[in-house]
Amino acid sequence: MHETSPVIRSKKQMKLPRHAEIWLMPHLKDRLRKALRTARPKRVWVAITDHYEPLGMNASVEAALGRVAKWRDRWPRIADDAPRDAAGQRPQYSFFYPQEEYRRDLLDGIAEMVRLGVGDVEVHLHHDNEERESFIQKITEYCHRLKDDHGLLREQDGRTVFGFIHGNWALDNSLPNGKWCGLNGEIALLRDLGCYADFTMPSLPSATQGRVVNQIYWCTNHTDCRPRSFDRGVEATVGGGRQGDLLMITGPLGVRFGERALPRIESGEVAGYDLPTPSRVRRWFDLAPTIGDDLFLKLYTHGAAERNLEPLLGGSLSNLFHWIVEEADRRGVEIHWASAWQMYQAIDSLIQPAGAAKDRGVA
Repeated sequence: MHETSPVIRSKKQMKLPRHAEIWLMPHLKDRLRKALRTARPKRVWVAITDHYEPLGMNASVEAALGRVAKWRDRWPRIADDAPRDAAGQRPQYSFFYPQEEYRRDLLDGIAEMVRLGVGDVEVHLHHDNEERESFIQKITEYCHRLKDDHGLLREQDGRTVFGFIHGNWALDNSLPNGKWCGLNGEIALLRDLGCYADFTMPSLPSATQGRVVNQIYWCTNHTDCRPRSFDRGVEATVGGGRQGDLLMITGPLGVRFGERALPRIESGEVAGYDLPTPSRVRRWFDLAPTIGDDLFLKLYTHGAAERNLEPLLGGSLSNLFHWIVEEADRRGVEIHWASAWQMYQAIDSLIQPAGAAKDRGVA
């Protein structure tokens, strides 16, 4: 698990936030750009992406089944009680379930929430010292299981597609020591295997954090297959079309003030040790990426473990949805709850070049 204190202090002076050499200057440039922008967003799309690991922290199968059962029991009721969006939809929840934790009984419980219309399942993967062929096999077989055995995922242009979050945030072999991945060229492989977008970032306080922040952008695999291809990219724009190998849908990243004597990193994480508040919601709206008139707020959590599960299902998610609606109303912004897939669809509809075919063959 990552550390929870992003600010380092010394006796003499406050040092820069963790790994500031990677993200702080891009963040400041983004703040200036948004300050100079005259137009304000008209719509906000909100997605919660959960690194959902019921067997995490060495949980037994019995404990994992209990975790899923609590979500199956309580989350649909929370979604039913929450404010509807502009289209009359309930809040959605995206379970990025780890390939290495696959068990049919655990996925069956999550699939029930998908059938109730309040959730979705995408691909999550923890791996280390990976080889190209084993990676291809893992993703291919896992997608077949999700689709054929559980009725999850969907097809686009005749092939199964999926959203992706990399375990330990080590996308494209991005840790300096090469741990928790080991596979250069991962961006191109994900593209070829059917990944419609990556949702891994932001990853602070990890050193895996990318150099592009608060943007939705296209990254292209390094031709020499060096790590960290996502450190550079082309911002997604209205009518701009596809501009690279893989679409990166990032969450809000910046600094927030006022809760402590020292500022702290804001990365859009919802956790038992950092619960949502109205001030955090306002900060998310200020930081989140935009495309044209649309703002895309991607939050994340690790919602299976009890230290997050109990606060989330015990009232924090309910509060979160009400505070988001209040902030959207304050700004005069139309709100749309979205799964990861629905957020991608909204982005895709914006970036399609003028005159492009509307029917993308989505099932």
